[in-house]
Parts: sequence; C-alpha cells; structure tokens
Amino acid sequence: MRHHKHLAGAMGSFAIIPVLDLKHGAVVHARAGDRANYRPIATPLADGNAPDAVLAGLLRLAPFGTVYVADLDAIAGAGGHGAIVRDLAAAAPNLRIWLDGGFATAAAAAKAASGGVIPVLGSESLRDSGELAATLELLGPAGFVLSLDYRGGRFLGPAEAAERPDLWPEQVILMTLDRVGMDDGPDLVALEALVGAAKNRAIFAAGGVRDASDLLALRAIGVAGALVASALHDGRLSATTLAEFLG
Repeated sequence: MRHHKHLAGAMGSFAIIPVLDLKHGAVVHARAGDRANYRPIATPLADGNAPDAVLAGLLRLAPFGTVYVADLDAIAGAGGHGAIVRDLAAAAPNLRIWLDGGFATAAAAAKAASGGVIPVLGSESLRDSGELAATLELLGPAGFVLSLDYRGGRFLGPAEAAERPDLWPEQVILMTLDRVGMDDGPDLVALEALVGAAKNRAIFAAGGVRDASDLLALRAIGVAGALVASALHDGRLSATTLAEFLG
C-alpha cells in the first residue's frame, strides 16, 4: 500500500466509476485484457458473482453515479447480456450505465441507448471512423462515450478515431487494456497528452488504477475521472477514501 496525504479539502470534481465485466452471466475479474481467461469474480462486496448482487455491493460501498458495464460476450460476438443490463438499469433508476456492447456501427449504439443506458463506442469494435461521425450526428456529443482502446502502446481501431478530436463526444475514455487488473498504475504520460488534445472534453482513465495516490495523480493532470475495479474489491479504495473523493 502506498501512502497518500489526507484528501479532505483536496478534491475537486472527480468521478470514480466502478466497472462490471460481464461474461456468461457472471461478473468476472479482468486482467491484462486477456478476455478468454477471465474468471468469475470473488469479492467481499457480494455473495457470489451475479451482476445484480455485485452492483448492489458496490452501491453499498459508495453512492456512485455511473457504472461502466463491459458486455464481453457481445464484444466477442457471442451473444450478450441485454436483459441483465436492462434489469440493472431498472433496479437502480438513478444510476447511469455506460455500456460497451461491442458496437460496430452508429445504429447499434443508438439501439442500446435508453433510459439510464449510455452506449460506449469502443474503438477496437468500431467498423470505421465514418461510424463514429455518424454516432456523433445521431446521438449528439452528450449521447454516447468514446473509448480509445490501446494494448501495448498500439491503438486498436480505425486510426482516424484517435486522430480526429472533432469526432469525439463530450466524454472520452483512454482504455489501456494491458494495464487492466495488473497493478502497473495508469498511463499518466498518455493521459496528459490526451487531456491536452481533447479541447475541453472530459477524459477518463481506465486500466491500472491502484489506490488514492493514483486518483490524485490523475486529477492533478486534468483527468475527469477513473474507471476502477480491482481496487474496489480488494479494499485499496475504502469507503472512507471514496467518500472523500465523491464528497
């Protein structure tokens, strides 16, 4: 455990967004983007790994306003968790659900947008940059989230999606898949560069966030929030620490 100064009075607006990775009906533990080998999660926050139980446990930990759901079956083109996601949204009507369902087209993203569900366009799944432009036209800059996906420093997806900030919505995730669940820390250099290129869009870090020190470092470079999983389940981000960040 790395040490950090007391956070009271140090926090501005910073979002902590729990991640639910769904595979074969269960919440799984994501590590290094190796999705074929993800296994059902074991967490002190819930009995078992059912999505509704894990979400309820997370919401008992802190009053999160947004949760990120990765439908790994849909991303892999092997079915999906549409009914489960709808049930999660119905059970927590004040919660925003950012849903990455492997959307390749604007039409697929728009079909998923309903109520509290906001589609996430993952660049690795995107058919081409024209679909990103079409989603911006169809849903507007506040109607979806873009995830710029990287593995080993290599961008996954149509190059123009990373090179054209004019095609980006208001909220953009930098997803470093090889850092997910690996305790390596977030990619601060890449994130700071993205904040500089983003022209007032909100940038969110995904992959490698370990503890409050990482959250403070992200906030210091202008990142708007972080997607977090392991550090919530193993207690490195405690209820007390979360309360100080979330106010």
